[in-house]
This record gives sequence, structure tokens and C-alpha cells, in this order.
Amino acid sequence: MSSVAINAFTAARERLAAQVIDPPEARPAYEVFGPPPAPVPALGALPSTGAIAGAARALDAGVTTSVALTELALQRIAKDDWTAFVHVDAQAALAEARARDAELRAGRRRGPLHGVPVSVKDVIHVGGMPTRCGSDAFHQRPEADAAAVDLWRAAGAVILGKTSTHEFALGVTSPQARNPHDPTRIPGGSSGGSAIAVATGMGFASLGTDTRASIRVPAALCGVVGLKPTYETVPTRGVVPLSWTMDHVAVMAAGVEDAALALDALRPDAPAIAPAVGARVSHLRVGLATAAWEGAEAVVEAAVARQVDKLDGLVAAVRETDRPTAADFGGANAMGLLVSRCEAATFHRAAGLDRSLYWAEVRDQLDAADGVPATDYIDAQRYRSALREEMLAVFREHHVLAMPTAPVLAPPVERADEYLTILSRNAILWSFVGFPAISLPCPTDGLPVGLQLVAGPGGEALLIALAAALTEKAGGA
Repeated sequence: MSSVAINAFTAARERLAAQVIDPPEARPAYEVFGPPPAPVPALGALPSTGAIAGAARALDAGVTTSVALTELALQRIAKDDWTAFVHVDAQAALAEARARDAELRAGRRRGPLHGVPVSVKDVIHVGGMPTRCGSDAFHQRPEADAAAVDLWRAAGAVILGKTSTHEFALGVTSPQARNPHDPTRIPGGSSGGSAIAVATGMGFASLGTDTRASIRVPAALCGVVGLKPTYETVPTRGVVPLSWTMDHVAVMAAGVEDAALALDALRPDAPAIAPAVGARVSHLRVGLATAAWEGAEAVVEAAVARQVDKLDGLVAAVRETDRPTAADFGGANAMGLLVSRCEAATFHRAAGLDRSLYWAEVRDQLDAADGVPATDYIDAQRYRSALREEMLAVFREHHVLAMPTAPVLAPPVERADEYLTILSRNAILWSFVGFPAISLPCPTDGLPVGLQLVAGPGGEALLIALAAALTEKAGGA
């Protein structure tokens, strides 16, 4: 990296640390939202509605119907003790399910999600449903679907409702919701409701966004699969923006193939990635990003290490790599926060909303970002361009990088603010440079742990092939 970029990064990071990262007025989230609901049922083994491909076979064979699948999902939503959903339209969902069943009887299958009940994060417009972005200050009821919702409907999906989000998607905790594996802990964010919905069988997949870490962190903390594609490969029209240069529409599902099918439906003109399930991976070179293990909790380190050990015999080579360095992760976090918060502040200034109604920690982030000099924003973008080129060089040596998705387990709600930086540290870099990444669960007897696999731009099929092979070897789905 050039000395100009290094100096720019250093100056901007110092300003950001002083102005944005630690807002002095923010109240702890648990003081705002209170303790978890009581009583909260013990889950044991979390229920699942089954794989999307399996549902498709059952629907085609007449073993089940879209109405039956939708009714089951709605029954589970009715027992939602974790604040997964903020809006459900049961009548509309059942009407859609009946229409999908009628189409199947007539011999018409729309696509890979035909008749499958799904959910949508509440920063993405669904026609006729409210969009609140998790905020008391934002009220819209759009007539039209977002482009991604249009694509899912075109593939046959049945929309159940909207899932909860950290306010305006501007955080990684979703403190108003609860982790279904332990309701005293956060689900992660900002797509926390989507992760809960998938983990508890309230539908087969969920449509969310990932600007900094918002799909992969909650997927890791709730034990599901989160898949973020290459930047700008899924349209963002109809998504309330957080950061227009970092926003990604992304998916969560219970398994790797499900996530691939869900993403394929969003990219109908791109080569399908679901067929990569079962593809050969013996030629792949996998790099272990050693800096991503720094500060990892012992249980996370052990779970990820066990999963990484299973790469032996699957791929051509597994080698430690010193890039990204700790400075790369730290720089991407600092600059990614600066860019995303400045861009968010621009949107919120134009929107003219009543910031007194915002969560304190969100308001303070935006207020501080309003004061960041334009030169710092420009320097951050220059740093980003240089970092992207350096990461492209890493993927000329390795097909895929592996690392913990989050170095820590889901923290208790009352301590979540202590973990903001480390929760997203390993994830922001890949949104910042726009590379595809997937988080998949590691087998564990305790709280969920996620393994993150990353590829170069356009490498989604590589990720699916390796994630599926690794999951199969580990005995998962």
C-alpha cells in the first residue's frame, strides 16, 4: 500500500475512533428493550421445515402442498418468542400458496422456490406490507415489491411477512430480538429476525441485507447458513439504503443447497450455483487467514479448527496465509464503518426523519458521521481501492480463504455493546471489497459457531461446492 494510502487511513481512523465508534450518549440496548420474554420454551433440537429441494420434490409428487407448508410456518410464527417477525400477512401468504398449488396442478413450476414460504427483512419493500426498518421514525407502505422480492415471487416463493432488524440495519446486535439457542443472548444483526426465522423453521429461507456483516454474523450466532454474493450481482432497488457502495442483498437458509437455490432465484440471468453442490473440490487451494483467529474465544477456535481439519483429503492444499493481516482487518473495519456511516448519514439527512425517535446508539452514530470531513470519506475510498487490489492478489494464490465468521459466541444481551468490533471484524472486510462469502455452522454441542469461506469476485459456485463438501463430510445437511 502506498504511503499516501497509509497516511490517509491513519488520519481517518483516528478521527473515526474519536467521533463515531464510541458515541458517549448511547444507552445500553438492554436498558431500552428490557429482559428476554418469560417463560421462554427450551428448544432442544430446533425444528426445521426441511430442505427447499426436498420440499420441491414433495410438492411435485403431491405428498404435500404449498398451503400445508405455509400453514406450518404460520403456526410456528404464532409461537414466536424471539421477535423474529414484525409483520405477518397470513391471508396474503395463504392466497399465494393456493395460487402456487393451482399452478402445480396445471403443470406450471415457476422456479426453485415454487410454493416455498419465505420471509423478508424489514428494510426491503414488500408491496402492501409496512416497511419500518425497525424504527419508530420510519413509516412506509409501498405499493411495489423490491426488485429482489419480485425475483423471489417470480421463482414461486410465498412471502410470509417481514423480519426484525437492528434499526435501519445500522448495527450487528439486533438487541430487541433474542437468540433461539439461548434467549439471554443476542441473535446478531442486523438481519437478526431473518436468522431466528430460519433457525426455528419459520419458513425455508429469508431475504436480507449485508452491508458490513449483517447476514453472516447472525447466521453464525444462530446456526444457519448465510450467503453474501459479489457486490452488485443482486439488484438493490426497493431496499432502504444503509450504504450505497457497500449494500448487498443476501440470503439465509438452513443448508448450503437451500442458500444456493435462494440466491439463484435472485440472479436468473447468471449461471446457477446450486448445481455446484456435489462438484469436485479436490483441485482447490484453501488459505487459512491466521489473523482472523486473533482474539477468538477458545470454544470458537476449537469448533472452527475441527471443521477446517476436515478439509484434509477434500482439497489439494490447505495452507496458512498472512494476508489478510490484522491491519487489513482493522483497516477494513475502520474504513468500512466510516464509509457506511457517512453514506447512511447522507440518506438520513435527505430523509428528514425525526432523529429523536431513533435508538440512541443509532442516532449518535449518524450525528457523529455528519461531522466527518469529506476528505476522510475520500481517503477511505482510496484505501478501499488499494485494499481490494491487494485482496485480489491473495485469491491468485488461493481459491478460497477460511476463517471464523465471528471470533466470539453470541454475547449476552446486557454485554453486547462490549463486542461490537470483534463480532463483525472478520466479516466487514469482504463487504468492503465486495467479495462473496458464506457462513456455515460448525458442529458443536453448545452455542452455534460459524465458519466463513470467502472467494474472489464471481466465486459463489466455488463457495457452494466447498461448503457442501465440507458439510457432507461433517455429517450435516
